[in-house]
Amino acid sequence: MNMQVTAGVRVASTVSADGTVISYRSQGSGPGLLVVPGALGVAADFDGLAAQLAPHFTVHVIDRRGRGGSGPQGDDYGVDAECADIEAVREVTGARNVFGHSFGGFLTLEAALRGGFDRVVVYEPGVSVDGSVPMGWAEECERLLDAGKPAEAFLAFIQGINPETTGKAPRRLLRLIIPLAIRKRERLQKYALLPTIVREHRESAGRDNDFPKYAGITSSVLLMAGKGIENTGAGRATVRLHGTLAGSALARFPKLDHFGPEKDPKAIAAATAAFCLEHLR
Repeated sequence: MNMQVTAGVRVASTVSADGTVISYRSQGSGPGLLVVPGALGVAADFDGLAAQLAPHFTVHVIDRRGRGGSGPQGDDYGVDAECADIEAVREVTGARNVFGHSFGGFLTLEAALRGGFDRVVVYEPGVSVDGSVPMGWAEECERLLDAGKPAEAFLAFIQGINPETTGKAPRRLLRLIIPLAIRKRERLQKYALLPTIVREHRESAGRDNDFPKYAGITSSVLLMAGKGIENTGAGRATVRLHGTLAGSALARFPKLDHFGPEKDPKAIAAATAAFCLEHLR
């Protein structure tokens, strides 16, 4: 394990089963808690959530493969590789709690099914239920990336993956809105992640309606969902998961959208800490 410390955040790395270096950012003290970011995020995006959790936990935010100081996705990329990465960080940190967001929530459930965690928290996990992770956008996205048009590729992604929301907006309107809604640095980060995003969503979509297997998770599970739970694919999938995981808890955040963990880390951290600490007793 290698480590460096900057402004209270310790950056370390370990090696996954296939030899890929996996970097993670740590802060705080107490029981270990892993954070698994979604497809659009990198570890540093969750510094705010980690800081809110830090008074109660030693928080380790994983830079999933293809991001930050971690190695590339690799030719044999898939859910098994991602779960091996999570296990590598869990093993070196000793963490028994885990929080996952979006696609990271999907991976968190996959990892929990393999064992090793006592308490699992997921915010709108990217589990495909009845086609809730559509892939009709992927070929256009890849074609635009190959043509050197990442901004247009991003629009293809956000429209295709959200058919009930941004998918209904004219693309010409989104060309005006996106630069105002997302800062340039964040846009460039998301553009750079698009090739990995496509591969990740294919992993989830390829397991459509595979969710009943999560009933085999023996950990205590808290499911979280933002507003519009009945009107978005992610929201409906979360409700279905709640019905599948016997004994799971469901927390709703009616003022937050899919990116609640980044936009209101205080609220998400409070609910996460309350759940994990209660189940520690």
